[in-house]
Amino acid sequence: MPTEMRSLVADLEANMGRVVLGKAEIIRLCTVALLSGEHMLLEDVPGVGKTLIGKALARSVNGEFCRIQFTPDLLPSDITGSSVYRTNTGEFEYVRGPIFANIVLADEINRTTPRTQSALLEAMSDHQVSVDGVTYDLPRPFMVIATQNPFEFEGTYQLPESQLDRFLMRIAVGYPSREDELQVLATHRRGEPVDKLQPVLTGEQIVALQGAVRDVAVDDSIHEYLLDLIEATRSCEDLHVGASTRGALCLYRASQALALVEGREFVVPDDVKRLAVPVLSHRLISKGYVHGGNQRRTSESVVERLLDEVPAPK
Repeated sequence: MPTEMRSLVADLEANMGRVVLGKAEIIRLCTVALLSGEHMLLEDVPGVGKTLIGKALARSVNGEFCRIQFTPDLLPSDITGSSVYRTNTGEFEYVRGPIFANIVLADEINRTTPRTQSALLEAMSDHQVSVDGVTYDLPRPFMVIATQNPFEFEGTYQLPESQLDRFLMRIAVGYPSREDELQVLATHRRGEPVDKLQPVLTGEQIVALQGAVRDVAVDDSIHEYLLDLIEATRSCEDLHVGASTRGALCLYRASQALALVEGREFVVPDDVKRLAVPVLSHRLISKGYVHGGNQRRTSESVVERLLDEVPAPK
C-alpha cells in the first residue's frame, strides 16, 4: 500500500477521533464502509452519538453533505426530488432532492414509513434515481449513513429486509466508558466540536482509495473460507434465511477495504472473521422470530457460533 494512501486513511480516522471519543473500532468500520463504496447503518438508543459519527465522517470529506431528518410525514419526493411546473415557461422542471449529495445522513431512518424508506433503494444499489421515467446519476463518491433507534421504541417502523440488505454493515454504537464521557462533558462546554472539523480528504481521493481497494489481493483459500461461512448460514438449523450472494460480495469487499485500511495489500482470514458479524447478521432471519427486539442479538450470536465452527485457512 503506497505511503500516501496510508497517510490519507490515518488522517481521516484521526480527524473523526477528535470528536468521536472512545469509538476507535466504529471509526475503523465506518472507514471500511466508505472505502468499500457502500453504506452504513448505526443502531442504538437515542443520544449515544449515532448522528455525531455520521456528521464527523461527512465533515472529514470535502464534498457535499446533506442531513435528512426522517419523520412519519416524510414523502419519497422529499428525498429524491420532484418535477415542478414553471408558469413562466409552461414546462415541468425537475428539482433535485437532498439525495444528490456525496454523503447523506439519513437520521432516524426507521421513524418514517416503509414507502418512504424504499425511496432509498435504487439510490443505494445503483447510485441513481429515477423520477417520472428519467434516470439521474448520483455524484461520486456517494454514501448513505443511516441511524435508527431500536424499533420497539414508540413511533418507529421496522426496516424491511430488502432495505437492510443495502447496508454493508449494521453497528450498535453502545454507551461510552466513564472516562470518555467525562471527556465529552469537558469538550462540549463551548459548543459542538464536530462543527469545527475541517475536511482532510477530497472526493477525488476517496474515489482513488475505493479503486485501490479493488486491487487488494484475495487468495483462493480466503474465497473458499468466505463461501464456507455463507453456506453455513444457509444450512444452519437456527436460521430461516441465510446470507445472500450480495452478502457474500459485501463481506468480500469489506475484507479488502479492511486490509487496505490496516496497510496490507492482501486479505487474511482475521479480516473476514472481524467483519462477519457486522456484515452478515442483519441479513439473517432466525427461527422463532417474532416482532420484538431480540432479532439482532440472536443473529449475531449465530454468526459468532459459526465463526467458531467453520475452520479458517492457515
